[in-house]
Amino acid sequence: MITRRSFLKGLVVGAGIAEATSTIGLPARTAPRRAAPNEIKAFCIDFNWVHRNKASIFAPPGHWGDASPEEHVRWYDELGANVIQTFAVSCNGYAWYKNGFVPAQPGLKYDFLPDMVRLGHKKGKLVMGYFCIGANEKWGQDHPDLSYGTPYTPHIPFTDQYLDYLSKSMENAIRKTGMDGYMIDWVWNPSAGLRKRGWIPAEQELFTQLTGKPFPKNGHPAAEEELAYERKAINRCWARIKESRDKANPKCILWVSVNDFAAPSIHDSPMLKQVDWAMNESPDMKLYRIGQQMKGPQTRLIQNLVGWSTDNAPEFLSDPKNPRDNLYGFAMPRANSLPLPAEEYLSKPIDSFAGQGIYSTNDRNIAALARFYRGLPL
Repeated sequence: MITRRSFLKGLVVGAGIAEATSTIGLPARTAPRRAAPNEIKAFCIDFNWVHRNKASIFAPPGHWGDASPEEHVRWYDELGANVIQTFAVSCNGYAWYKNGFVPAQPGLKYDFLPDMVRLGHKKGKLVMGYFCIGANEKWGQDHPDLSYGTPYTPHIPFTDQYLDYLSKSMENAIRKTGMDGYMIDWVWNPSAGLRKRGWIPAEQELFTQLTGKPFPKNGHPAAEEELAYERKAINRCWARIKESRDKANPKCILWVSVNDFAAPSIHDSPMLKQVDWAMNESPDMKLYRIGQQMKGPQTRLIQNLVGWSTDNAPEFLSDPKNPRDNLYGFAMPRANSLPLPAEEYLSKPIDSFAGQGIYSTNDRNIAALARFYRGLPL
């Protein structure tokens, strides 16, 4: 019977990036920047979420804490990815590296992110971390006065206290892990539904701090005032994020994921003009084109193809009019902390991954993306 190793050995390997010496042992601010690939072929095994009782929730602390960095890097390599996006701190608020400013995932077996960096660099890959900006379950639990609880939506106002915490988290992770960069996600203010019962006092104070206006006595700012506040809050948050990166290692790649480039709160935001990489997480190509109009001249625009129920990677990759130079996908793993073996995605017809569930949809799209990443016909 054919083995995964022998099957993959015979495949045509897609374009990658040249292997370079690992910089994990060097101080972050002096580490040479690893060259980004000409074509970004990125993927994320998503530790943020689990399905429980037919709903998606933040993965409990320690879930997948025994994940093997060696097995994960091997999976990304066999997929054909040249950029690994894994985690510094996931939405549950715990870190994927040990002995840092943010407590590690309970029961973390390996020093996961530093090990991913070390092993990924041996394979010639960029290894990126992750921070969820608008949601952090641990922060909400530890600071109930500074959060709208811990729902599975953006719930944290960007107060001085939170931005101080976020900055320290990022600086520490950059210095300790040697990661080549990191994705920031959910750079959004608390969702409107959370404010329906009234803004928490901390955000009322932040509204006055940023706008210079008293918070309305009726408990709800007018639409134009709320938008002006939200734009100021996001821009200030971005400035702190960039400042932290520049302080710890200005060569570290900053990458923002955006699920709605048409959102008024980020229209012509400095974040989109200054960030290194920006990604259209949505399958809607109209949003991709909006992102093209707002990005900075140095910003690389990435398109996501896996992770949403409406993603259709085979159709997207079959259309020559669609962008193909910078691509990404993400998928929640199985119980073993990994998706299906890469051999399975590559050895079966794409259409064999049938069904409508989130696993089946992701599997079908991963099968198409893996073929493209490895230079194989769909």
